[in-house]
Amino acid sequence: MSDPVAEPLKLIALDTDDLSVISAHLQDAVLKRGDIAYLPAEKRFALALRRFDWEGATQGQKRRRLAALHFERVTAARSTKIAAGDGAVLSLLAVTFAESDGPAGQVTLHFSDGAAIQLDVECIEAQMKDLGPIWEAVATPAHPDAG
Repeated sequence: MSDPVAEPLKLIALDTDDLSVISAHLQDAVLKRGDIAYLPAEKRFALALRRFDWEGATQGQKRRRLAALHFERVTAARSTKIAAGDGAVLSLLAVTFAESDGPAGQVTLHFSDGAAIQLDVECIEAQMKDLGPIWEAVATPAHPDAG
């Protein structure tokens, strides 16, 4: 029987519920600024991430996986508090959507230290896919209590 933890994920988001599932799987993913690409002519925004395998963590596994996330129908992209240089490391906390003129709206990728990327989209159309490599993580990501 195959190890279900090792099975690669392939998720599609077409609404806010779908996007929240992708967000949960990508919580605490790390990436470098150089792993981000906006292709305005194609209306596409893409990222390569190293995500923590939260499903494996429930079974005592500490793993990271290489994954890709891309959004279609992107009409604009802006960033806040993201350091210059391709080597700047970002830690993704959440992906959210705020509708403006349905189905259009704004997807926001929230990173640690208040950094963010905001995408103006015609609608939610995203895909997350594990790309292959799996490796042992040093630790399980933790967040201090807000209280």
